This record gives sequence, C-alpha cells and structure tokens, in this order.
Amino acid sequence: MALVYPQLITGSDLLRGIIKLPDLVPHLKERGAVSVGIVNSKLYGIRSFYKAIKESGIHPVLGLSIQLELSDGDKVLLYIYAKDDAGYRNLLKISSAVSTRDEESLPLKWLHAYSSGCIVVCPATDRSWDGEKFRSHLQAVREACSLSSVFVGVSRPAGIRHPAEEERVELAQEMDLPICACHEARYIQKEDRFSFEVAEAIRSGYKLNDPMRPKFMHESAYMPEEEEWKKWFADRLEWLDATAELLLSCNAELPPSRPMMPVFPVPEGETAKSLLVKRCTAGLRERVGNPAQEYVNRLSYEVEVIADMGFADYFLIVEDFMRFAKEEGILTGPGRGSSAGSLVAFSLGITDVDPIKYGLIFERFLNPGRVTMPDIDIDFADHRRSEVIDYVARKYGKHHVAQIITFGTLSAKSVARNVARVFDFSNEEMAFLSREIQDGQGRRLPDIVSKSTALQKWLAIDRTREKWLAAAISLEGLPRNASTHAAGVVLSPTPLVETVPVQSGGEGIYLTQWAMGDVEEQGLLKMDFLGLRNLTFMDRIRSMIEYDTGKKIDFGAIPLTDEKTFELFRKGDMTGVFQFESGGMRDALRLIAPTRFEDLYAINALYRPGPMENIPSYSRRKKGMEQVNYIHPLLEPVLQETYGIIVYQEQIMQIAVRVAGFSMAEADLLRRAISKKKREILQQERMHFVKSAASNQVPEQAAAQIYDLIVKFADYGFPKSHAVAYSLISYQLAYLKANQTAYFYAALLSMASGNQDKTMELIREMKNHGISILPPSVSKSKYMHTVENGSVRIGLGAIKGVTPTFYDALRKARSTAGKWKSLFDMAASIGGSSFQEKSIRPLIQAGALDEFGQNRAVLLASIEAAKNHAVFVSPEGDDLLHDVIFSIANPKYTPAGTMPMMMQLESEREVLGFYLSEHPAVEMKKTIGIRVADIGSVMEVAEKGHVHIAGLLIEVKRIRTKKGEAMAFLKLQDETGEISCTCFPKPYAAYSKFFEELSMLQLEGTVEHRHGQPQILVQSVKKI
Repeated sequence: MALVYPQLITGSDLLRGIIKLPDLVPHLKERGAVSVGIVNSKLYGIRSFYKAIKESGIHPVLGLSIQLELSDGDKVLLYIYAKDDAGYRNLLKISSAVSTRDEESLPLKWLHAYSSGCIVVCPATDRSWDGEKFRSHLQAVREACSLSSVFVGVSRPAGIRHPAEEERVELAQEMDLPICACHEARYIQKEDRFSFEVAEAIRSGYKLNDPMRPKFMHESAYMPEEEEWKKWFADRLEWLDATAELLLSCNAELPPSRPMMPVFPVPEGETAKSLLVKRCTAGLRERVGNPAQEYVNRLSYEVEVIADMGFADYFLIVEDFMRFAKEEGILTGPGRGSSAGSLVAFSLGITDVDPIKYGLIFERFLNPGRVTMPDIDIDFADHRRSEVIDYVARKYGKHHVAQIITFGTLSAKSVARNVARVFDFSNEEMAFLSREIQDGQGRRLPDIVSKSTALQKWLAIDRTREKWLAAAISLEGLPRNASTHAAGVVLSPTPLVETVPVQSGGEGIYLTQWAMGDVEEQGLLKMDFLGLRNLTFMDRIRSMIEYDTGKKIDFGAIPLTDEKTFELFRKGDMTGVFQFESGGMRDALRLIAPTRFEDLYAINALYRPGPMENIPSYSRRKKGMEQVNYIHPLLEPVLQETYGIIVYQEQIMQIAVRVAGFSMAEADLLRRAISKKKREILQQERMHFVKSAASNQVPEQAAAQIYDLIVKFADYGFPKSHAVAYSLISYQLAYLKANQTAYFYAALLSMASGNQDKTMELIREMKNHGISILPPSVSKSKYMHTVENGSVRIGLGAIKGVTPTFYDALRKARSTAGKWKSLFDMAASIGGSSFQEKSIRPLIQAGALDEFGQNRAVLLASIEAAKNHAVFVSPEGDDLLHDVIFSIANPKYTPAGTMPMMMQLESEREVLGFYLSEHPAVEMKKTIGIRVADIGSVMEVAEKGHVHIAGLLIEVKRIRTKKGEAMAFLKLQDETGEISCTCFPKPYAAYSKFFEELSMLQLEGTVEHRHGQPQILVQSVKKI
C-alpha cells in the first residue's frame, strides 16, 4: 500500500489542529508518504500547505471539512476534496458559503450546486452520523452529489472500531458506494496529545482542572506510522488502497498568479486611458493654473507608462473614491510612500504634493523596467475610514470587495500566558511570567528560558511548570485568532469567491480567508485604506473652528512659510505634532533650528538609526559653520538642498542619472540592487556604474568614490516622497498649534481622555501658553472639550460616569428649559427617569454644578431630594397637572456642611483624572521663597539627577529592613501629579517626625527610574 494521510487539520485552523508545516514535511519524507490531504474547517493555510508539500516531492490534496445541513435540520460531517481545477473553484465557493452563514454549515441544496469536480467522503463512523437516520442521510448526500464521487469513510482510531461499523459498511455496499479508510490527524506524534488538549482548552476557554470541561475527544488524533495504519485495518487493507487512490486521483492545483485589475466604468465612447488623460489634464490646470511645459511633458510621460502597464483603471478607481471622500468632507492625507512622486496622482487629487516642486521621482513609484502592481496607500481620518470602504463596496458590488484577514499568533509572551491560564496558575505566577518573558527581536520561548536564570529556577520548583513549558513551546507561533487587517482592502474584477475564499466581516464587508501575502500572490489588487488618528485630530480642530466661527480651514491653502509655526519647531514645542513629539526629535529640531519646510522633511528623514549620525553635520552646514564639499561638480545640484549629505533614496537615483547617464528606471533598479548588499551584485554594479560614468566624462577614481558613497547611504536613504507628504501633516498640525492654540489643545485634551499623566502634561502646557481651563458646566459644556473666549471648557464626556445617553438627555432638557437656577430645576427638566445618582454624583464631584451656588457636599446630599422633586413635578403620564404642581413645589437643599478641600480635590481626580480646583501645593509653593520642580516634570530628569520638590504628603508606609532598621515609602502630591519617594534608614531617622499624612513637605533627593516610572531617593526633608 502507498502511505497517505487523508485528513490533516493543521495549525492554520486556529487551534483545531497543531500541526506545523516545518515539522510536518520532514516527518512525511522520513515515513515515505506519497500523498497528504488538508481538511481544515476553512481554507486557512491551504496555499502555504500546497507549496510546502509540493516542494517536498509529495502529492498535496486540497480539501475541507464542513457541516452539511440536511433537510430535517440534522448536520453531518463531510470531507470534500478538489479533484480537478473546477473542484478547486467549487471548494472556494463552499468554504465561502459556509463562512458567510450564521450557522457555519452548508445547506444540502447548495452541495448539489457546488460539488462538481469534487470528491465527497462521508465519515460514517463520526459522531455526527450516529442515529437512526444513517441511511436517509447517506442517500441524501448521494443524490445531492450526482455530479461527483461519493465515498463512505470508516475510521478506526488506534484500531478501535465503531460499534455500528459493520452495519454501515453493509449499507454502503448495498448502495454501491466505495469505502475508504479515514483518520483525522490534528497533531503529528502521540506525545503531542497533551499539547493539543491544551490548545483545545485555550480555544474553548476552559481550564484543565475544570470539572465542567467537555471530554477530550481526540486521544488518537496523531499521524500513525505505516505499520500502525496496516494494523488498524489488517482485515480491510483494500480500504487503505482506496484512500490512496482517492488522494492520488485529486489533481487540483493552485491557479497561477495573474494580475486581475478591476475595470473602472467609463462613459460610452471613452477608454480608461482617454478618461485618465482628460481628468489629469483638467486636474493639473486646477492645481497649478497654466502648467509649464515641464509639467505637460511629465504628465504625458506618466500617463503613457501607466496605460502601457495596464494601470489606467486603477488610477481612475482611486481617484473616484478620493473624490467621494472629499465630497463627503472626509479628511484624507496628502500622500504616503512613493505614490507622492507621481504627477498623475497629484493631478487627480490622490496626493497633495507637487512632485516637480519637491523634486520627487515617478520611477521610485512605478518603474516601467520592473512591472509590479502600483502601491497607492491612502490615509483617511480614522473615524470615517469605513465610509470610504463602504462606498467602494457599493460601487463595485459587495461580492467584488473585501477586507483582508490577519492572524494573531501565539508569540512567546502570549503562549506563555495562555497556557498558564489553562493550567490555572496563580496571579503571582502570571505576573512573574509577564515580567520575565518579553516579545521582540524574534525571540522564541526556548531561547528566552535558556538565558533567564529566574525562569530556570522557577521551572525547577514544580514539575507542572515543566509540562507548562513543553506545551507552550509546542504551541508557540500557531495562529490564535483571526481579525481584520488595519488597512488592506481587495478589489476584484470578478466575484471574489472565484479567486479567494471569503467569510463574514464587519459592517457588511466580506473578509478574505487568506492573509495579505496570499491575496497579493494570487494577483488580486490590494489597496491600503489606512485610518490615521492625526487626521481625525485635524478634522476635530477644523470642525470646532467652523462651528464657532463659520470659517472652514482649507489645509491645502495653509502657507508653508508661517514664522509662528517655525518658531514652535525651533523651540521643540511639539506635543501633539505628528512625528516630532519624541525627545530625540525635539533635540534635533532645536539643534538644526529649521527655517524652511525643506528642513522639516530632511529632519524627518534623518531622524532614524544610521542617518541621525549626520544631524550635527547637517546643522553645522546649514548654519555655515562647516564647509560643504562635493566629490564632483555633478553632485552639487542633487545634494545642495541637503548640504552635501545624501538623505533620500531619490538622490541616489538622481546621482546615477547625472553621473553615469542612467535612465530613471535603471537608476531605480541600481538603488534596489545595491540595497541588497550582496558582494557579487555590488561588484557587478560598480563596474557598470564606473564604466557608464566614464562615457559621461567622469574620471574613474571620482566615479568609484561616488559609487562608494551611494553604497554607504543605500541603507540610510529614506523615500523623499514619503518624508515630504508626512511632514506636510506635521506642519499643518504645528500651524494649528501656533495659530489656533486653544482649539488645538481642546481637541488634544479630548484625545488624551482617560490618560491621567498625559492630561496633566497638557494642562501644564496650556497654562504655559496662556490658555486657562474652565470647569465643566451643566449649562455650558458640550460632550467634548470646547473653546470659550480663548479658554478651554471641560466637556461633560470627560467625566467618568457621564454616558453619551445621559448627555443626550441633558442636552435636550437644556435646549427646552430656561436657565437652571438650582439642582431641583435641573432634575425637573431632565425628568426622574434620567436623573439618576450614578450620573449626577460624578457631575457634582467634577464641579459641573458649582454654578448653583451650593457647596458640593450639600449638592451630593440633595440628589435624592432632587430626584423625588423631579418625579413629583413630572409624574409619568400626568402632563395636565405639571404646571400646577411645579408652581406649588418648594424643594429645599439637604444640609451637609462644607466639603474639605482635600476631599474635593480627590473627588475631582476620581472622576476627571486630574485636579481642577487649585491644589493647596500651589499656594504653598508661592510662600516657600525658593524654586522647586513640579512633580509632573520629574519624569524628564535623568537617572541620578538631583531634584527639589514640594507637595502634600498623602501616604506613608513605614517598614523595617532585614537588619531591623526603620525606613518608609512616601507618596508626595502637587497640582501636577504624585510621586513615590523612598526614605532609607539614615534620612528616616533624621526626618521621620515630619511624616504625617496631609502635611506639606519640601524634599530633596535623587531620581531613580524603575519600570519606566521615576521615584525619588530622599536625602533631606523640611516641613512647611
């Protein structure tokens, strides 16, 4: 007999199997297997499976496991194999049909439509076939599959026969149906059984020690050796032969990759090229007025290249959905990646960067000498990205558009925690594993353990931990779950199910069952619709300004020479400014002191590993403090803008054109070739470059030096097109910060909601910019933060416990009632059903009801009285009595004294995340006569740096060391935050008398950073 494995369920099937291809192939070859079939529950992983098995010289068979829904409502398991190419196409449709239905099963009548070219195996000994209806179910499948072969499969896991095997075999023979041997393999070797049991527990959410956990049903789901197979079916070896014949008769192959460009619907009498020319010409005039000949020539060249490469439809498609976005007011980015180098893209409004003005190169984006699909990635405001995808689906048809799936895998840390959860490890053990096992740099679990003494000691304590490690290593790297790719959208000229299997996705858009690489490999057009949070931020600012002033900002019209904006860059005042927020980037800005937009995108490209070594030189040369030398005069026009330093990939291409006479297409191929750093390629390209340069009258020595310069910077070079486009977003944000400061911070504060440290940092910055914070107000605040006479009014949505639903009720009541004079007026307007303590209490704590003139303690004590008043004056269904009752009602506040300032502050921080009232530390700092640092600024102090702070002592924890000496951990608080302080025995002995909670202290010490957080090692303390 020929050794085959008919039913493999691999690790691609989201923990329904744990077979990894790198482990599988050697086992198959070692055992001499001739064929193997994959039958996952979806077509996950079939492309990689097919290629790996084919390359190993074994015959791969593409199959699928499905639940068939019979007319009586019962469901039975089927294995369906693609016998030929038509069967493969039907397999795509079957998997898609199952995966887009809520029941995840295939109706019987659909099987009839999709079974042509397939082989169907009915696993008669599977539990789903048990019962009295075996005959009728088998007959139904047989009739539905009249156009394909139907087998009855018999399984004997570990040689154990099903009680009804003989009876079912006789029935199959009676119905003249061939019989074959079946065996589902979900793991490779017997020893892997426990690992698969763990995988099952992870997938189903159970713990191994849970008595309610379903019984493990896959004790023998390993891949048997050939002798085991024969032993199991010793009396029916012909069934094994039938299985081998079945698999070897399946000759379906993965279809070859071919570009499948969608067709844009053009008007009658037009072609895609003629329409592209028309729209580009009109768009260019709109962009630059009367275009110079350089623009006309470049546009004509680009259109010809695009049309000749068959991409005219693609550009029209992108232009169309970009037009939709702009018509709907959806903010789009100015461009991303190399597409900003295309004048066609600029003319069509796809990008907002003039490639001729900035010296960007079309061939960096689309090279006629290297035919690949163009890659136009588009940024949208992330809160409206889905609208554009929905538009594309409506225009081209739901069955032609899908988002791309992505698989979350069990990384080292993830698998460690998931397996630990199944083992029911304690919280302390889980915390230990989280600390000791960190992902990154491709580190695998065995390597992490081998280098961690702490992990090795922990493992040695308990043998259960050894089992945990073995299972975790076995499962590491397997796909855990499927989700939607953050950007990828696929568009097909034909229904997608003819090319790629799909499943249900979010918001009515299908999701491919294959990840991005497989989708692109098949030749489908993949587009990236990226949601950019900074565009949402800009859109929020623009909307606020338009709402308040009636003026809508045109970001394209913002001048790139605004001095207030460049002053912000030179100061490094970059909080909230895309790409320039990091400390290192701020230092680079202060060093270079940009005076023009060109400096900004140069800094953007320079500030990355490698190129950043040139930042000091760029700064000195810009300021005339260092001479700029060129190896050859031909380099000067190319490198003049960056003071002789190669910064951009486009400069490498321009050098090749000027020095060696390359075409731009050849220059792009050179750039790509030398970036691979292969010695033979480098030497080959050197000879080519030097020889070509010689024919351009460049001396051999100079040409060799220039080539070496190119090689040195090939890794460093950054796409100028991307740097320019993204720096434009950064500049626009900085412009808003410089010129619409209050609106900028109001929007930024809304985005920081829930992040206490960030909120406190922003409030400090706002005060430095002269912007005051107005407290939340039930009569004035909107849901989000707003601008009021140059100040920022806190929005009610920032208050923990205030939901959009409650705010909506409050807003409606506010719009219909007169000005509320008391808590009782407010309660009566809102109504008893909406006036609930869970929403009103946080409003009071945040100070949103201070305008009623009552202490917050009184307001809190009066909530119940106000609610009763609301019910009394507005009884349900008794509107006729409302006015009479309201006129005689005379509610009274409940006495409660005055809320202490510290309680008020803590209440504010509880519901807002920050202090709104003036912290007592503010006044105290004014009286001490010396300058102290804000606690919130200590994070910026370097390790071992000396600090002098002052604040309120809110927590004291006294302990004794192992030597019996007293020491303490303190928590000090001011208006900017709080910080932990460690007072060791010596300073404790001197200053412990001051350590009384709620006392005001001055404190000196050194900063130590632990787990990313600063703390102070106390040296001296003074009580205020």
